[in-house]
Amino acid sequence: MSARPLVIAIDGPAASGKSSTAQWVARQLGIHHVDSGALYRALTALALERNADPVSWTAVDALAGSGRITMTPGERTFIPLVDGVRDDDRLRAADVTAGVSAVARIAEARTWVNEQVRAAARTTTVVVDGRDIGTAVFPDATLKIFLVADPWERARRRLRQRLGRAPADNEIAKETELLVRRDAADQMQTVQARDSILLDTTYLTQADQVSRIVALARAAFGHAKDADGS
Repeated sequence: MSARPLVIAIDGPAASGKSSTAQWVARQLGIHHVDSGALYRALTALALERNADPVSWTAVDALAGSGRITMTPGERTFIPLVDGVRDDDRLRAADVTAGVSAVARIAEARTWVNEQVRAAARTTTVVVDGRDIGTAVFPDATLKIFLVADPWERARRRLRQRLGRAPADNEIAKETELLVRRDAADQMQTVQARDSILLDTTYLTQADQVSRIVALARAAFGHAKDADGS
C-alpha cells in the first residue's frame, strides 16, 4: 500500500448495513474500521443524561459530553469509550437510536464527529462508514461506496439482528415505517457523492457485498500505489 494512509468511505441510509459491512471489509483487507455513527450515538447517550427531550436539543446539549468521549484502536476497529469505558449496549439502546438523528442534524456535532474521524485516519489506512463520509469528511477518499437497500429489507435485517430470530411481517411493517421516517430526518446528511459507486444490497448476502467492496478496494489501492509511484 501507499505510504500515505488511504480511505474507503461507505455511506448510505440507516440500517443499510454500513457498519457491519465496513467491519468485515476491514478484516478482509487487514486495515482499521472507524464507525462515525458510534460517535454520534455516544454524544446522544450523554445528551440524554442532560436533557431527555431531543426535540429541544441545542449544540450545547449535543456537545456537553464530548470531553468524556475518546477513541481507542482495537484489533481492527476504533472503539468509542465514554469515561474510558466501552458500553455497546447503551449506545445501541432504543432511546439513543430514537435521538441520534437530532444530534446528527446539529452542525457543531457533525463538525466534532468529523474531526475525531479524520484524526483516526491520519496515521493508518481505514474504512469509514456513517454520514457525509464521501462528501464532507473525506471528499478525496480512495474509494467511495454508497449502500442502499429496499426499506422493507433493511427493516427485516435490523429486526433479525436485534431479535435473533426471523421477524413477523407486522413487526417488519412497523420497523419499515420507523426507517422511512428516519430516512426523511436524515436526508440532508445522507447525500451520495458524485464519484461514489452505488451498491444496491437488497438481493445480496452480506458476504457478496463485502466481496465486491474488497475487490473494488484492492483495485483502487493498486491504482493509488501506481499514482504515488510506490
